[in-house]
Amino acid sequence: MKIEIWSDYVCPFCYIGKRHLEEALEKFPQRDGVEIAFKSFELDPTAPVNTSLSIQEILSKKYGTSLEQAKNMTDSMSQQAASVGLDFRFDTNIPTNTFDAHRLTKYAETKGKGAELTEILLHAHFTLSKHIGDRDVLLELAKQAGLEKEGAIAVLEGSDFSQDVRNDEDEARQIGVQGVPFFVINRKYAISGAQPSDVFLNSIQKVWDEENQTNALEPLGTDGLACDENGCEIPSNKG
Repeated sequence: MKIEIWSDYVCPFCYIGKRHLEEALEKFPQRDGVEIAFKSFELDPTAPVNTSLSIQEILSKKYGTSLEQAKNMTDSMSQQAASVGLDFRFDTNIPTNTFDAHRLTKYAETKGKGAELTEILLHAHFTLSKHIGDRDVLLELAKQAGLEKEGAIAVLEGSDFSQDVRNDEDEARQIGVQGVPFFVINRKYAISGAQPSDVFLNSIQKVWDEENQTNALEPLGTDGLACDENGCEIPSNKG
């Protein structure tokens, strides 16, 4: 089974949804047979790398609310994060552009480190208040994921993996992704948003059962004469 996840590193519900999925997989007996693939999605491709605005100011401007209402929004998200063991610190959060972070993750995938870097980037942004749009910070995080410095530098100073990111985003549009996180199971089923872990578990189990059904036939008549590997049953001739 393959689960593809479209997400962004500055999306709080992407991190919460990731935890919900992980909780579900912990309870799924066949979890070793599940492959997870992360797909790139930018909530705001036009976002600047550097800004003087806080996340509350950005939300206030985007939704036309007061700063107090925006703070209530982030407080609510922090509470939801805490319910799955995550520590969101919006007061010191640094909004930024995530394109380079996505490119770096694509590179990490070629080294078998994509999942590690994804978790590191999310933790760095939401808990450590790291500037994940800054290339020096990205190099530091790449090192934590076990990537070679030279390779990471080459990616960040060039344009490698840009098309890979764009391809994921194009694909999201083609399949109708309106927001993230967005989960696609076996290219057949979709789960939108940070659903509760039991929703993920029930969905995963349903797909697994459908994909692995034996198509056994229901017996209608039994105990008839038959042959097997030991030979044929000889009926007794009792007249």
